Amino acid sequence: MRWKRARRSDNVVDARGGGLRFGGKGLGLGGIALVVIVGLLMGRDPGQILTELTTQSSVDSRQAGAPPAGDEHAEFVRAVLGDTEDTWRALFQQAGREYRDPALVLFSQGVNSACGFASQAVGPFYCPADQRVYLDLAFFDELARRFAAAGDFAQAYVIAHEVGHHVQTLLGVSARVNAARQRGEPLEGATGLQVRQELQADCLAGVWAHHAQQRLEWLEPGDLEEALNAANAIGDDRLQRHGRGQVVPDSFTHGTSEQRVRWFKLGFEGGEVRRCDTFQTSRL
Repeated sequence: MRWKRARRSDNVVDARGGGLRFGGKGLGLGGIALVVIVGLLMGRDPGQILTELTTQSSVDSRQAGAPPAGDEHAEFVRAVLGDTEDTWRALFQQAGREYRDPALVLFSQGVNSACGFASQAVGPFYCPADQRVYLDLAFFDELARRFAAAGDFAQAYVIAHEVGHHVQTLLGVSARVNAARQRGEPLEGATGLQVRQELQADCLAGVWAHHAQQRLEWLEPGDLEEALNAANAIGDDRLQRHGRGQVVPDSFTHGTSEQRVRWFKLGFEGGEVRRCDTFQTSRL
């Protein structure tokens, strides 16, 4: 993937820092152990103390600066995010709308967002409350190591999927799903609203990839297969089979491997947002 052809975004925030943070300083394993001991001596729940401490890190992340010069991984993220900005600005303008760029926060181990505290185990996520994408770059290592889904374009797909959730927020999709949740409509399950929302984000990632390729011609042989392999690797059925040893469709949240691949390809082949309406189709 010739990602260096892309414009770099100025909306990447570097909040990485060696563990949980308090007062701008890292709280390493020794510090965490000390918190646990002190909590037990004081008769308090150590988990509650850690939560109180990590709450402070949300201020730190918002005041963090740009990634340091020469950081190749951060440069890649800036390039991919920059091209999603260019693509979605143009598509929104064609539709008579305005696209607002999301920020992307790089973190390590854990981070606070307007949606609450998230550990590294959560993986990349988008928070509609602050309209930010959160990414621990260690996720890409895990994607390659555990699921054999390595490659630049596989990583670009992950970022574009989270940006797809931002597009959903701007289009009002996220608000409609949240309203359905408040009405008590089921979200999980093979045909639930959450699966439909996630598959639409996959399709929107494909739409971005279509237009990015038209503009930059940055894909090399094997790149598209990398993205499809990543989509296949993180399907609910494959993850459940890997983690539980069995597949439970009623607990699906993101869709099967086949669905994720198919919806990404649908967006990539057509490059049209209207083809990504996963909420009006009976066949997901």
